[in-house]
Amino acid sequence: MDETTTGTPLNDEPALPGFPPAPAAAPGSPYRVLARKYRPRTFDDLIGQEAMVRTLSNAFETGRIPQAWMLTGVRGVGKTTTARILARGLNYQRADGTGGPTIHMPELGVHCEAIMESRHVDVLEMDAASHTGIDDVRQIIDGIRYSPVSARYKVYIIDEVHMLSEKAFNAFLKTLEEPPPHAKFIFATTEIRKVPVTILSRCQRFDLRRIETDKLVAHLGRICDAESVKADQEALAAIARAAEGSARDSLSLLDQAIAHGAGHVAAETVRDMLGLADRTLVLDLFEAVMRGDVPAAFAGLRAQYDAGADPSVILSDLAAFSHVVTRLKLIPDAAKDPALSEAERSRGSEYAQKLSVRTLSRAWQILLKGIPEVQASNRPIAAAEMVLVRLAYAADLPTPDEALRALKDGAPVSTGGPSAPLPSSPPPSGPIVSGNVALATSQPMPQPMPQPRPQPQGTAPVMRLRRFEDVVALAAEQREIVLKTALERDVRLVRFEEGRIEFNLAEGGSRTIANDLARALQQWTGQRWMVALSSDAGAPTLREQADTAERERKEGATNHPLVQAVLAKFPGAQVVNVIERAKAAEDGASEADMDMLGATDAEDEVE
Repeated sequence: MDETTTGTPLNDEPALPGFPPAPAAAPGSPYRVLARKYRPRTFDDLIGQEAMVRTLSNAFETGRIPQAWMLTGVRGVGKTTTARILARGLNYQRADGTGGPTIHMPELGVHCEAIMESRHVDVLEMDAASHTGIDDVRQIIDGIRYSPVSARYKVYIIDEVHMLSEKAFNAFLKTLEEPPPHAKFIFATTEIRKVPVTILSRCQRFDLRRIETDKLVAHLGRICDAESVKADQEALAAIARAAEGSARDSLSLLDQAIAHGAGHVAAETVRDMLGLADRTLVLDLFEAVMRGDVPAAFAGLRAQYDAGADPSVILSDLAAFSHVVTRLKLIPDAAKDPALSEAERSRGSEYAQKLSVRTLSRAWQILLKGIPEVQASNRPIAAAEMVLVRLAYAADLPTPDEALRALKDGAPVSTGGPSAPLPSSPPPSGPIVSGNVALATSQPMPQPMPQPRPQPQGTAPVMRLRRFEDVVALAAEQREIVLKTALERDVRLVRFEEGRIEFNLAEGGSRTIANDLARALQQWTGQRWMVALSSDAGAPTLREQADTAERERKEGATNHPLVQAVLAKFPGAQVVNVIERAKAAEDGASEADMDMLGATDAEDEVE
């Protein structure tokens, strides 16, 4: 009797802890990749699928075994391997003839080795990607009526079942609902939505989860120990992150890293192999962008690019670190994640305390939209730089309430961004200092000028615009506050007539205001306006005119004899406001107040 039938292991290789020894390769046989060498052989070997194993264990113990299972999940989480282990458990039998359906298989049974090597006559595997037609399904239906040759059950494993044609699925329905007692079906697919509901309703469905990063790191570490390979923890973490929850992908990358590093898996080796950026450099780049230092951000990006890192991967790492900082801010216990390096843990916690969720969310959105742009660009490094520019300038954008507060206080509206001068008054929340570096938060920097809202079709012009002041009033009615403020502060009127405006731009004004005003007037009035910049000096701006008038009113009130007497009586007092008699009447002042204003022939509020 050979070793297969006795259930004796066929190898002398060192076993992975928790794994039975894999079959030894014959002398001169080709190298077996790690993904095949350390393929799970029992349910205890599966990592990250505890819920499925618990359900199957209870079902086998109580005898509630269904006729069909549907295994779904992303690539490399163990769907086909689970199907083979399940087929082995269904047909488990010891050499003495004892045993029954179970998930506990401490030793190889009579049929185990042949099932795991896909050569058992009663366990039939079919790749639906290459056998999609009804004829292939008809062969299964014709053969299912025959009893198994040697095993307890005849098991049909159909991989990538979603590739079957519509007619093939329909042919399966009756047999799948009422199969012979000796037949079991195990389906595996990565596209569960493409499987008809009529098929799903006849199966027990198991969604195999992505394997968590910390479990993958521990799994890779055990394999490196079994292979006598020295591996850095940071390198294994990078491989686990790149695998995205797939055990097969992680083992394939580990195989490549061992060969790339000549038996030593180092962090630098893995970065070079995967085209990744140094995590420390990514953190430095994140800090430079968040504080609005564009030159430093460009230098950091270029240094990583020259070292071989792909620009889109660099931005992906930035986005990933933004997510890490956000999680650390909202869930401080996330710092215990073993997949994080010490630098990510310490510096991420520091940034989480100092950056707002609003800033982190904005950075995530910009990076998420910028990564596809870089991937599709024929100049990826230039596209990545432009994404960093957007990110650096957006780091200082205010919230709507901060923008309105700045406009109400008369703060200058500039282009914003790192190079724009800060307001003269201190912002509500100043810059955050980390060491000798200031990280930009959400200071009340002015927003870019929004596009005017279109007037509903079919509406008549709001009013005839006979003066420039009417244009400003119309902008206020349309709630275009930024445009109204710019017209009052930056426009020196040269010529105005209905349909045409010429003006000189005050220092610091936006040169796009002419186009913005022309577009807004056409939308508001339904007429085409010509708005042009002029080289003539032009009249003072409305803000300057208002300031001059206010200053003259205060000087006139201050020179009034009665006010002079009050100022002399109260040293240090000053005129803070001037209310004209006509304006007081419009505001509903009382007769006594009007008499007092008439007596003084002006106004005053003295403190």
